Amino acid sequence: MLRTAVETVHFKNDLRRLTLVIGVALTCFGVLLLAVVAFAGWSANRTAEMRERQLVENALNQSVSRVLNEAKAIAWWDEAVLNVQAARLDIDWLQNNIGAYFNETYGHDEIYVVNGDNQPIYANVGGEFQPAPGQAYARQRDVLDQVVREARGSRDSRLHIRDGAFTSDQARYDHLLGAGEAGWSGHIFSVDGAPAVVAAIAIVPSVDASVLVGEPHLMVSIVRIDAAFMADVGRTLLTPDLTVAARCAGGGFTCQQFLADDGAPVGQFTWTPKRPGQSLLIFILPLLALGVFGVGLLTAIILGRLKRASLKLADSERSAIHEAKHDPLSGLPNRCHFIEKLQEDLDRLVQTRDNSRAVVAYIDVDRFKDINDTLGHHAGDTLIMTMTARLKQAIGQEDFLARFGGDEFAVLRRASSLEDAVELADRLRGAFAEGFDLHSQELRITATIGVVIAPDHGGSPHELMRHADIALYQGKAQGRDRTIVFSAEMAVEVEQRREIELDLQAAIERGELALHYQPLVSCSDHRIRGLEALLRWRHPDKGDIPPGVFVSIAEEAGLMPALGAYVLARAFAEAKAWPELEIAINLSPVQFRHVDLLGMLRRLIAEHDVDPSRFVLEVTEGVLMESSDRNLQTLEAVRGLGFKVALDDFGTGYSSLRYLCDTRFDKIKIDRAFVSNVHERKRAMTIIQAVVTLGRGLGMAIVAEGVETEAEASIMRLVGATELQGYYFSPAVPAEEVAALVRAFNTDSQPNMQAANSDARALARS
Repeated sequence: MLRTAVETVHFKNDLRRLTLVIGVALTCFGVLLLAVVAFAGWSANRTAEMRERQLVENALNQSVSRVLNEAKAIAWWDEAVLNVQAARLDIDWLQNNIGAYFNETYGHDEIYVVNGDNQPIYANVGGEFQPAPGQAYARQRDVLDQVVREARGSRDSRLHIRDGAFTSDQARYDHLLGAGEAGWSGHIFSVDGAPAVVAAIAIVPSVDASVLVGEPHLMVSIVRIDAAFMADVGRTLLTPDLTVAARCAGGGFTCQQFLADDGAPVGQFTWTPKRPGQSLLIFILPLLALGVFGVGLLTAIILGRLKRASLKLADSERSAIHEAKHDPLSGLPNRCHFIEKLQEDLDRLVQTRDNSRAVVAYIDVDRFKDINDTLGHHAGDTLIMTMTARLKQAIGQEDFLARFGGDEFAVLRRASSLEDAVELADRLRGAFAEGFDLHSQELRITATIGVVIAPDHGGSPHELMRHADIALYQGKAQGRDRTIVFSAEMAVEVEQRREIELDLQAAIERGELALHYQPLVSCSDHRIRGLEALLRWRHPDKGDIPPGVFVSIAEEAGLMPALGAYVLARAFAEAKAWPELEIAINLSPVQFRHVDLLGMLRRLIAEHDVDPSRFVLEVTEGVLMESSDRNLQTLEAVRGLGFKVALDDFGTGYSSLRYLCDTRFDKIKIDRAFVSNVHERKRAMTIIQAVVTLGRGLGMAIVAEGVETEAEASIMRLVGATELQGYYFSPAVPAEEVAALVRAFNTDSQPNMQAANSDARALARS
């Protein structure tokens, strides 16, 4: 009985111990399991919250980069440089292309343009032009001056860096003119007590570096971080209730202090966190009593959710990579992706070492800017989409098509011979064979294509694209709408033109160019009454370089304003030696577009103390065809200063007779194409007689150019020409020989005018 009682006690104790052990074990396991699950839920929530906080911060940084990217579309543009540097600002242009454009298109609240001395010259606040930019700028000077200083290169180490993504992105384009020369800065500051993105970027040329004079201007933008701004950021982060408030809202919201880049508090970020661990805390803990099945089921659910979350994250990553390598408008690979693909093909060529080739076709749409200017950017975008579809149809399945931006495309093809390159070019040109329907207008669009073949024309993407660009340039120079395959001679020619450009610039600065003068002979008394100034350049190494060569290079390189000013100053100075003669000087259309012509003429008149009525400024019809209203006003102002104006090369343009009626000229110069062999072409005689009759009727003198024979001179006198010019009388001579030429001609070479007129009538009848 006692043994049984003892055994019972022992059994109970053992059972108690076992129960206790099991209970303790279950309790410990349960507590541990609860702790593990609770910790997992808490950790997931905390990790998600930290990630969301970082995403918010990254989104703000991306917003700063986005503002800078929006600004560079206009700031890195030659036309923008010219307009902001103009002596007299075109407010309408600034308002349309900077102020109203950025306010309406991108929602910039305040836009300023500051000059090289950091003084505001233009301001737009809330879409409204501010006539007093200094006052508007002064309201935000504390923050604006900070980004202006940084854009000038004085970065403040105390400020949080926000434009890192933009800076890193531009490093890939450091070979481009704008990205290599521009400065920028972007920060978040407190503006009027509320947060705002404040960004500044230099206004620099993207093509022609010479248009920039002195320190570049800056474009400064303020984009307020308001409810709409945060809603846009929230949509990007899939957090629709993301807001900025003065204080933390509480009640399940997550708060994060919002500090400006200078450390000043500007509010609290509040949003509802996603809390991915809540499912663990709400569902799994109550179901632990159901045992392994419940745990397994919930684990499967969790694993499923984790898998979906991982897949979603992977999809987001793939989407981001795709967007970084593709053009948003056309959906085609962008320049960066194309260069990567080209490098892969070049590496393949090195590894295989066979006879295969890689062909690159660089496509540029001819006069695409005219379409944007006349029909609008929407029409230009529509044209790009249509071109994309056509080019896709034209190329093969293995070809790689990319859009470089603007109106530039590129195609990469693996080829085995030159015939493949020609076949690709023919396919691409075929894409432009049919017209394009834009806004119910049928337009004939052409393209110029530069073709290079690797490894024949280069072993790196940079070298190949540079040579493709040279071939494209040659195609443009030859009249567009053609395909040019690169050759080594092209690179040599480009280098030679570059050498001439540099030497010409130095020659202008050193005053090494000279003027020669060709006489203009009066038909009434056969005496030299005037001279035409003609520019000549004797290079110390290359000898005489024709004006047809170096003038065209000067126009392409932006040297024409300086060259034109040099010619005017030289002619004014040398004309003092011949006070009885008129001096004719040619003006380039470029001088009307880029130079304060009137101011320069006033300055030269005062500097050289000359009578402007002695000078005849010659213009071509090209001046009248470009911005005719403005140029006509300039011509009238030139005549108002006392100068005479002549229409040069008459008959070579499109609307010569209309120009004679609409514009007041003192002289008309009949082009040599009509004068040459006029005694053998009666049609030319009829045209000349009509022009002379019209010009004389309008009170204009008539000058016949290119007179090379006595017969041509006699006929020109007969039909009523006022003055004659050409090799028959004399070629152009240096300034030091002019006096002797005039003295000898006017003294010793007086023909019998009556006999000359009689000979002219006989020639005309024959």
